[in-house]
Amino acid sequence: MRIGIVGTENSHVDHIVGHLNVHDAGGDARVVALSGGRGRRNEALACTGGIAEIVDEPADLLGLVDAVIVADRHGSHHRDQAIPFLAEGLPVFVDKPLACTVDDARAIIDTALAHDAPLASFSALRWIPDADALAARSARGGPPHVVVTSGPADPDGEYGGIFFYGIHPVDLALRLAPGEICDVRTDTTDTTVTASFTAGGTRVVVNFVEPTATHQIPFHGMTFTQESMVQQTLALDANYCVPGLEAFLEMARTGRPPIGYTDLLRPIEVLEAVTDALRSR
Repeated sequence: MRIGIVGTENSHVDHIVGHLNVHDAGGDARVVALSGGRGRRNEALACTGGIAEIVDEPADLLGLVDAVIVADRHGSHHRDQAIPFLAEGLPVFVDKPLACTVDDARAIIDTALAHDAPLASFSALRWIPDADALAARSARGGPPHVVVTSGPADPDGEYGGIFFYGIHPVDLALRLAPGEICDVRTDTTDTTVTASFTAGGTRVVVNFVEPTATHQIPFHGMTFTQESMVQQTLALDANYCVPGLEAFLEMARTGRPPIGYTDLLRPIEVLEAVTDALRSR
């Protein structure tokens, strides 16, 4: 499987190239082409991974690859970057977030559906062992009445504000709380943003804590069911991107997306509502 990458400044690309090309741990999958031209970053990745093709524009990858990873840090670019490949029926993984507006997210999903192109997008946290453990322990107590997640996020960050890191605790929360998003409320302090809403029948609270120059809070999840309270701090090891990468590779091989397309839209709905509330203030 020949994989091309769009948006190579993201540190996740180092994990992907290392796993697939350096360690040969992805079966027949290898990164064979990068877009963005022959800058220092792409030259270094090509040297590390033995990648022969570096092209200038994302569309130049067409004909060179069988699947595409869109890893640009800024979600507002993802619509234009992903749609040309989906329109050709290629499997596409859009690294978090899918987009920075619901309209852009819907356009990406609609293109995937129209051309029968498998599409995935998620936070890497969704698939790590600590997230699996939290979900499994919570499920033993029945459906959650309340889900609370927390993580670092900067509402003024240069890569789409709260979308860039905020997608992590939101996606984790929505893994645990299925259902339609309703009544998003946003509250703030000098250092925090809190989104509270309902997802189906579950009350969800997501805390975004602004990082400092030297420290950020860990990711954390907690559920309250009829029978139990379960909590878990989520640790990110050197291989935290691998489970999500393997989910994408499985999709590319089978054509079956790991997450339903409605669930791709839900975190964008939450974060757009939070962004709108912050902007209005």
